[in-house]
Amino acid sequence: MSNTAPQRIGFIGLGIMGAPMAGHLLDAGHQLFVNTQGPVPELFVAKATVCASAAEVTRQADIVFIMVPDTPDVEKVLFGENGVASALTKGKTVVDCSSIDPIATKGFAQKITDLGCGWIDAPVSGGEVGAKAASLTIMCGGDEGTFGRVRPLLEKMGKNVTLVGAAGDGQVCKVANQIIVALNIAAVGEALVFASKAGADPAKVRQALMGGFASSRILEVHGERMIKRTFAPGFRIALHQKDLNLAMQSARSLGVALPQTAGAAQLMNACAALGHGQSDHSALVKALEALAQHPVQPD
Repeated sequence: MSNTAPQRIGFIGLGIMGAPMAGHLLDAGHQLFVNTQGPVPELFVAKATVCASAAEVTRQADIVFIMVPDTPDVEKVLFGENGVASALTKGKTVVDCSSIDPIATKGFAQKITDLGCGWIDAPVSGGEVGAKAASLTIMCGGDEGTFGRVRPLLEKMGKNVTLVGAAGDGQVCKVANQIIVALNIAAVGEALVFASKAGADPAKVRQALMGGFASSRILEVHGERMIKRTFAPGFRIALHQKDLNLAMQSARSLGVALPQTAGAAQLMNACAALGHGQSDHSALVKALEALAQHPVQPD
């Protein structure tokens, strides 16, 4: 059970990430009110209250979590017909765990706080594995008082929960995270394609590199996926495309050059064009393999 009193919590979005995250809140003894696109996972049919709309979730819950794919999805959940905002009453809190546009987030936050409610943007990193293991890194934006209230709940879903700054700063941090992850995936992919094309065993090359300065979590997890050809999504190419597009859009508005990020974004675009948009983002290697006309390992 949780070390805090059971709370009435809403959770909107029970996909690859949202379902295990919400499940940890159930395990902690909280009462959940849920809504999602598509079928509701059996766990929540059995142990939560399934609601017909985001508004119904909000009427029942004191804190509402959102975990949906993109900026327009969050806007619809918040401000669309039967959305969260239509049912908010003073003192409730909205926590958006989606990865979306930092500038739009600031606007969403202002509208919610103008209603007398709390706001935290809390995008996560760690993929499906981290969501299931409750080991996510959670990057938060908002005021300290609201963060203090929701932090015990976030700590049921993640191990590294940080208040980065004001509303929107959590999303800025997530975009920075996605830049680093994408560039590392591209680097690992290039290294393994190079090694394999040169005639070395890519599995043994990876094993050797794991003991040196090139070692990384990306080399460990995604390098193994590239070698074993296991591209079932933990985090889809299409979603990483979206995040890198956010990075490039933000860079333009800030007057910042992100040349390496632009290259990684084009590799993601190439993967999607090759039909791998719904594959794990480690499948970025397939774009590099197509350019080299050589796979790391045969499929």
